[in-house]
Amino acid sequence: MNPAQQSLLPYVQYRCVVGSKAYGLNRSSSDTDRRGFYLPPPERDWSLFPPPEQLEDRETDECYWEVGKFVRIALKGNPNLLEAMHSPIVELSTPIAEELLSIRSSFFSQKVHDTYRGYADAQFRKLINGVANHGQPNWKHAMHLLRLLIQGEQLVRTGILVTEVGEHRELLLSVRDGLLTMEQFTMHKERLESLFDASIRRSVLPEEPDYGMADAFLINARRTALAME
Repeated sequence: MNPAQQSLLPYVQYRCVVGSKAYGLNRSSSDTDRRGFYLPPPERDWSLFPPPEQLEDRETDECYWEVGKFVRIALKGNPNLLEAMHSPIVELSTPIAEELLSIRSSFFSQKVHDTYRGYADAQFRKLINGVANHGQPNWKHAMHLLRLLIQGEQLVRTGILVTEVGEHRELLLSVRDGLLTMEQFTMHKERLESLFDASIRRSVLPEEPDYGMADAFLINARRTALAME
């Protein structure tokens, strides 16, 4: 992270742990991945030099989106941001962040079917390329592909996003350890896709997220930043 980005770290409003530790899939060697959002000071929004859309440090596996960017991406049903708002491991949550978390379900919509399936499909293409180029897939990516399908199906069916994998842990770890053949893995994938597609047809989620509620939060966050000056 460059010095300009580091100077904005004090404006981080929400920081949580995501990835394997949030999913309950971690081992002693697992990294700690952190995500969240920051609220830049008003003068940065007014300046010719606007704040960066995200503060990212690849060495420490940290990424914080500018609050407006965070809201816009989450409204599209992005799995990474929806999961960040539902992480069981929260390290920092200011009153502004608490306001966002109190309306996090308003970001849910049937769009998540396309986004979760899209992420899973992209991962599967990478797996196939891995087999073609290296003789075997990246089993960690294969594990997360199934996890996305499991969590996405549960979300559209129940309206609840649970990041911890629970009863699916053993299956997912066996995939990561390469204990399944590619054919066995593909069978699980196709079964989960069928469940996901069936669930979206009777989903409890609205067709669109609540843009009005998200917009009201964002406006209030900007006003709060102005009042703090």
